[in-house]
Amino acid sequence: MFPAILDQVRRIPRGKVATYGDVAEASGHPGCARQVVWALRTAEGLPWHRVLGAKGHIRLPGEAALEQILRLRMEGVEISNKRVDLALYRHKFRPDKQPNP
Repeated sequence: MFPAILDQVRRIPRGKVATYGDVAEASGHPGCARQVVWALRTAEGLPWHRVLGAKGHIRLPGEAALEQILRLRMEGVEISNKRVDLALYRHKFRPDKQPNP
């Protein structure tokens, strides 16, 4: 499960975001948003800051939230009241193309 989740996180481009639920669904595990959080805690070198809570809310506490905000702003993402406008910045995952048998 975690490799599929982390693969989807790697697909989120600079200046775009996705929710934990978006990542879970794109990885083939709908309803597993909490597992996305756990997967992100195990990995290094991923654009973790591009993954947000439901409705675009920054859910991390304290300094981690400040770092996430800073990283997103450096990518051109606007944030207001710890929330990103998903209508503007949401990444739309495309399904993997499956080879024809």
